Amino acid sequence: MLIVMKFGGALISKPEKIKRIIEIIKSYINKGDKVIVVASAVSKVTDELIKASKEASLSNWENLKKIIDELKNLHLNLAEKTIQNKEILKDLTLELKSLIEELKETLFSIARLKELTPRSEDFILSFGEKLSCAIICAVAKDEGLKAKWITGCEAGIITNDEFGNAKPLFNLSSQKLNSNLMPLLNENIVPIVAGFNGCTPEGVVTTLGRGGSDYTATIIAAALKANEVLLWKEVDGLMTADPKIEPKAKTIRVISYAEASEIAYFGAKIIHPRALKPVIEAEIPVRIKNAFNLNDPGTLIVKEQKIKPKEVVKAISFIKEVGLINVSGSEMVGTPGIAARVFKILGDNGINILMISQGSSEVNISFAVPRESLNKAVNLLELNLLDGEIVKEVSSESDVCIVAVVGAGMKGTPGVAARVFKAVAEKGVNVRMIAQGSSELNISFIVKELDGPKAVNALHEEFKLSEEK
Repeated sequence: MLIVMKFGGALISKPEKIKRIIEIIKSYINKGDKVIVVASAVSKVTDELIKASKEASLSNWENLKKIIDELKNLHLNLAEKTIQNKEILKDLTLELKSLIEELKETLFSIARLKELTPRSEDFILSFGEKLSCAIICAVAKDEGLKAKWITGCEAGIITNDEFGNAKPLFNLSSQKLNSNLMPLLNENIVPIVAGFNGCTPEGVVTTLGRGGSDYTATIIAAALKANEVLLWKEVDGLMTADPKIEPKAKTIRVISYAEASEIAYFGAKIIHPRALKPVIEAEIPVRIKNAFNLNDPGTLIVKEQKIKPKEVVKAISFIKEVGLINVSGSEMVGTPGIAARVFKILGDNGINILMISQGSSEVNISFAVPRESLNKAVNLLELNLLDGEIVKEVSSESDVCIVAVVGAGMKGTPGVAARVFKAVAEKGVNVRMIAQGSSELNISFIVKELDGPKAVNALHEEFKLSEEK
């Protein structure tokens, strides 16, 4: 079997955790499986690189030097505490210092120019995964494995030039990934691929968006027709709700691609929202497992799942930090192109829309955006829409959140919406906006942020998600 396994940053943050990663890899190789490893940056390192980029753009030399030194010390200490063989440690130390020096030169160039472009920021952010993969590869060799680490670009992840959120060019990537990775596998070498990054056809480094290492793993799996993708975490799998909000939340054992995509989109950070796209067509199962609880089967994500009786809802998702915008005006009724104009203004300025609702009266359009984009969105809409007779007001609320009820069992089941809003109303929660897609996989609604946890708890109880199915 060919397994693509991805390890997140939390699993690379301590020597004992890195050794756990190697134990897991060896256990699969000893069973006769071929393994490709995808790794994230060490926990918090990407945030530090973002911070370093901003300090460089402002020419804050002292702060910049401090961040670089901290990153250097973090990785060198991790290497020293994890590797036993002195020659391997010596080679790794030189490699890490070389990578840090290249990072330093790039940041210093930006500091001198006082200019940070999306292209240069992607190059800077790619260093997190390069540093972590160098360490994992050296530890693998220290433990007797044949291994080689490569960047996403060297592996063959080819993307467009949408820096910061690049889209893979699947056909080209598939050709490159096969020609670059298969020879390594045929020589029983474990490829350790830097997640999150790729490059344009011209070789310019790009990133796939935060949390994009999951995406790297599924792109590789689809290209090489892997048997399974294993996403190793420090939790047992996808949960029926965030356990920090709902203490009775349970692990979901089997879920469909469609349901998992909805859960990922609506706030579950266990899996990247776009990560399932490459494996859906190829019908490659994805399993989320706990690296420290190997006996637990985790969550299996597959094409279709038979819906069990009474299993109407699968999970309750929750997105905080949301802003609600309402565009209204009586002259909007019957006027074509208003919605298109609204969303073009936002799209042209890179503002992501999380949720949309419009009544049949056409008097207003309501939609949700990330809270960090709220002021920018309102200013743009006021500037571009309040210059005529059609749109009369652009109003907003900043203290809201989205609650989403997800489950394939809702399709064709009468009365689900009634149960949802009755359960929420009984807890005194006022619903500000509602949206439901024609797929009937989810019902999502907006409430005040303080009411969000109450709504999640009420719905978890209403649909008995804490009970074993």
